[in-house]
Amino acid sequence: MDEKKLAIIATKGSLDWAYPPFILASTASALGYDTEIFFTFYGLQLLKKDLQLEVTPLGNPGMPMPMGMDKWFPVLGLTLPGMQGMMTSMMKKKMADKGVASLEELRELCQEAEVRLIACQMTVDLFELDTADFIDGVEYAGAARFFEFAGESDVCLYI
Repeated sequence: MDEKKLAIIATKGSLDWAYPPFILASTASALGYDTEIFFTFYGLQLLKKDLQLEVTPLGNPGMPMPMGMDKWFPVLGLTLPGMQGMMTSMMKKKMADKGVASLEELRELCQEAEVRLIACQMTVDLFELDTADFIDGVEYAGAARFFEFAGESDVCLYI
């Protein structure tokens, strides 16, 4: 039987959207899947050496809010200065309190598990990103290269 394959497309560059690709990829790899994550557009932020990610409560109506804020705090209130930073701090604390690995740890785990991290070359060029800002071990390729893998994968996820 051939090895199963998982292809993930990571397009978001916020703290709350950063965990799923790394958790799913590291888990799949541990289960024996040949795994690849294609980072494009804002997802490229997840490959930076220095992660400065924040949560995105706006535009994410399913996000549970602390202290029942989702019931009494209007969405407009989330635009107040400092709210995004406060929400980011609260989420980081909750993750640490629950023993969830940091993004840096999850990313390193993926690399140790031989998950291929592919940066979209077109997006790197489009946004004039400096590849020196990215972690070591990243491959650079276009969408056509990713489709070679994704086209044969058993599971393909868009995150």
